[in-house]
Amino acid sequence: MPHISYTHSDGSVDEVDVETGVSVMRAALANGVDGIVGECSGQAMCATCHVYVADQTGLPEISEDEEEMLEETASERTEESRLGCQLTAGADFETLAVRIPEEQV
Repeated sequence: MPHISYTHSDGSVDEVDVETGVSVMRAALANGVDGIVGECSGQAMCATCHVYVADQTGLPEISEDEEEMLEETASERTEESRLGCQLTAGADFETLAVRIPEEQV
């Protein structure tokens, strides 16, 4: 079963096991992980599921839509920035560690 580790800006961590096919954003919402908003429900239209991923090995390239939305993040965009709605358990990763920015909106 895929696993996601969400690290908050205060250093606390939420660990979540998810079914294959679930995005980082949807897993956070379904499991009450604070800091992920997901206003557009995963359509890459809002950047409110912005996360930082240090190890992006095996993850898909950033699409044009994701690139455009990452320019609109409330917290600083870095080379580790990704949209959680675009990262899918099982298809893109089996284990993933993400950091949640201080602000999403």
